[in-house]
Amino acid sequence: MAQQWNDFRRALRKGDREAFDELMNKARMHASAATYAISMDPTESAIMSMLLEHEKELARLRKGIGGQDGVLGSGESEG
Repeated sequence: MAQQWNDFRRALRKGDREAFDELMNKARMHASAATYAISMDPTESAIMSMLLEHEKELARLRKGIGGQDGVLGSGESEG
């Protein structure tokens, strides 16, 4: 899948290219799980893998923020 995106990647600025590469690495982390979803398009599998990694990172950040005094995490509101 990464080969399909080479032209897009080359057109990105350096900082964006680094972020793009990180997304591709996140997709590769779950490549074995994607093989079980045979009916899924490879791009959909990659996007789901990226979303999964982002969700895990958000959960870690929320947990870290929630541990600080006076700071709310995971979309909670004061009331």
